Amino acid sequence: MNIMETEIQGPLIIEPQVFGDERGFFFESWNADKFAEAGLDMTFVQDNHSRSQKGVLRGMHFQNPGPQGKLVRVANGAVFDVAVDLRRSSPDFGKWVGVELTAENKRMFWVPQGFAHGFLTLADNTDFLYKCDAPYAPQAEHSLAWDDPDVAIAWPTDGLEVQLSAKDCEGVALADVEAFA
Repeated sequence: MNIMETEIQGPLIIEPQVFGDERGFFFESWNADKFAEAGLDMTFVQDNHSRSQKGVLRGMHFQNPGPQGKLVRVANGAVFDVAVDLRRSSPDFGKWVGVELTAENKRMFWVPQGFAHGFLTLADNTDFLYKCDAPYAPQAEHSLAWDDPDVAIAWPTDGLEVQLSAKDCEGVALADVEAFA
């Protein structure tokens, strides 16, 4: 497995070792021992699976209290996946990093606790899978505005009609977010 650091401290891009031939492919998307050997000693308590059509933007979600770290990947389709640092003590506070995750590139993205997370689907019938290191707590869920000009995420929206849930339309500005210490 190849682990790549991003421009901001915390999120990681993970490329698994893929074995394939004319019949198809195989890779381990999670192996606790191998991840721990690579310095990623995580315990997951919940797996989630969402399906979205092209142009759906989900995010920018976070929980406070009870933050979640997420290991995310795409099983079918493609997304532009984003993490925004919400740790006030971080030199990267308010900065974002994005990565394209596709069924073809099989990349995974580690979004640690203390980050808002979201994605924009780039293909119809995109299946997005994520493992969480803390349970979902709807009473602690918050949304950062996906289009906050102070964060200025460069979403690849050309030719897309962005679709948001009612909850995601109510995301707050970075200046008003319930950030982490």
